Amino acid sequence: MIRVVAEIASTNSALLARLAEGEAPAEGHWLVADRQTAGRGRAGRIWTGGLGNFMGSTAVALREGEALPQTLALVAGVSVHRALMTVVPDIAGLALKWPNDLLVEEAKLGGILLERQRDAVIVGIGVNLAEAPQVPGRKTVSLNALGHAVVRDDFAAALATAWAEDLTAWHAGAWPMLRGEWLSRALPKGTLLGVNLAEEGHVIGGFAGLEPDGAVLLRLADGAVRAIHAGDVELIGQGTAAAGVGESDASGG
Repeated sequence: MIRVVAEIASTNSALLARLAEGEAPAEGHWLVADRQTAGRGRAGRIWTGGLGNFMGSTAVALREGEALPQTLALVAGVSVHRALMTVVPDIAGLALKWPNDLLVEEAKLGGILLERQRDAVIVGIGVNLAEAPQVPGRKTVSLNALGHAVVRDDFAAALATAWAEDLTAWHAGAWPMLRGEWLSRALPKGTLLGVNLAEEGHVIGGFAGLEPDGAVLLRLADGAVRAIHAGDVELIGQGTAAAGVGESDASGG
């Protein structure tokens, strides 16, 4: 079920409030807004969206023995990628960047935000269908600017279908398969990524895959492979390998 509202502060915040009031997560239900006035992204960034873009959230009920909840960001990435390929089969340069971005070449097309409350996770998704917000220091793009006119509700329906299938698989223990699906849609191996780490400062390495728990692997200049479990990862150069940073398959399978 997809419920559309004309304007809301944040679809994620609205679902979190329902959970706080004791409402059980309704998997498969989506809250979608025509306009969002106080949306947010990772690291507390403000993200507001205009008419024609997709801005929506859905809930996941966590169960014992499942994959780590943070892997849902990667599962959502697979679903969004699949939905985009459904509505725009000829889109070129579409790729996933760890942990939550969809890129076209070097420009951000969409993003994912997970927020947990007790035994539930709210998955918020934003995709620039009609227009791209201006984000200081970051390239952004919309499907419309790329010459692809996509009706928001058509994309919403494609996403709801893809997410229902992928979430069912995740609940059933198919995270290893979904991890492979994410890798098949990711930036090329060797793409230079940078991340700020509290104790080490800025670390740069070539994308080398994913750990089984969903952490991203970076191959550093000295050849060592480093697992990054949390951080704001930036794109340094797409498909570019520095000295000692090669396209080694260190994904673990």
